[in-house]
Amino acid sequence: MTDPLSEYEVPSVPAGTTGVAWLRATVVRFSEGETHRRRRALTEDLLAKLDVTPQGRPVDAIAAALGLPADGVDAIAASYQPHLPITADADAAVERLVALCGTRDEVTAAKIALLVQSCATDAFIEHLRAGRLDPPVPVTRRVTPEGERIEVDLTGAPFGRGRHACPGRELAHRFAPSFRELHDGFLLLPNAWDHASAAALVQAGFPAVGTTSLGVAASFGIPDAEGMTRPETVALACRLRHLPCHVSVDVEMGFSSDPAAVGDLVASLGVAGVNLEDGAEDPVERAEFVRAVKERAPDVFLNARIDTHWLHRDEKSTKDRALRYLDAGADGIFVPGLTGIEAFTNAVPAPVNVLHSGELTLDQLWERGVRRVSTGSLLFRTALKAAVDAALAVRGGAPVPPAFGYAETDALSS
Repeated sequence: MTDPLSEYEVPSVPAGTTGVAWLRATVVRFSEGETHRRRRALTEDLLAKLDVTPQGRPVDAIAAALGLPADGVDAIAASYQPHLPITADADAAVERLVALCGTRDEVTAAKIALLVQSCATDAFIEHLRAGRLDPPVPVTRRVTPEGERIEVDLTGAPFGRGRHACPGRELAHRFAPSFRELHDGFLLLPNAWDHASAAALVQAGFPAVGTTSLGVAASFGIPDAEGMTRPETVALACRLRHLPCHVSVDVEMGFSSDPAAVGDLVASLGVAGVNLEDGAEDPVERAEFVRAVKERAPDVFLNARIDTHWLHRDEKSTKDRALRYLDAGADGIFVPGLTGIEAFTNAVPAPVNVLHSGELTLDQLWERGVRRVSTGSLLFRTALKAAVDAALAVRGGAPVPPAFGYAETDALSS
């Protein structure tokens, strides 16, 4: 299946000698071929040398790092795309920046382009804080091999893909809200089971990714919830913590009966958060595990999972368990299968996490006070079903459902 973002070309722009017309004709964004490769390398080198303090608005921070003013950048951004009219304010802003840079060349164009792109980063960060995953730039334009101009939906690819993927993606993620701050809004946390699934979710714009114990266990032929996947879980955490996103790891019940050992484990993972289950066991004892984790890894967001509803045992104690775990230092409470959601969120002074069930929409869960929704093993089970369905389609001569391309998938490992 052809990916328009990877295979099709960007529309050409007319030559220009001043203002926005010159900028369009000189930046990597609207280039192809050898010119694109040269300009992209120049931009990547500029980004690598840029000393940016990720505070405040990205456009202000990047302007400061470049030694340029941010005044007028919004006007340039509003005229940047070739299908948009060029305003006098935008032309004047480009010329001021060219004068400050001292030269009218590709390096200057790359600096101005970084400022322009940071306006989209501003919007991206605001979307994340509001719990939105729709890209600030909803569509982009491409030209097919037949010369047809098309619009490509950027849902699932806010930073693009292929040769025109945004080179400043990692810098943009440095401005993203912390994992803790994401819970101040609304966090949809998809759960991955290996590096490729996590990287694909990051590519789709998710600012945080969790792991699924079932997915990890089943991938290695190990039963779930038996406490047998410590090596696999640790290895996966080590792979995922280098992704440009926040990572939360499901450590089941901690893989140990010693609270101190569980605290040491969490501290060693190097991730933003963990889920720690209580298995509906003695809450006094389980609170000691929460306390040990927070003493050893105070910066890790500990989501204390209460299994009373999940295991249909002692459901009346759910609120008391939540308050006990919060008193021990837990940062959030996760109750899979929770009923009476609104009454529970009103009684618990911390972000409440539920498992996606499809019974309520995300908006309805937000209205009931939920601040985090996890997909659990849903994505893993869906992927298994899709794989079997594709194999059956091949065997039966039926159309195969759409899939990621080879190059796109291979790029997830880079």
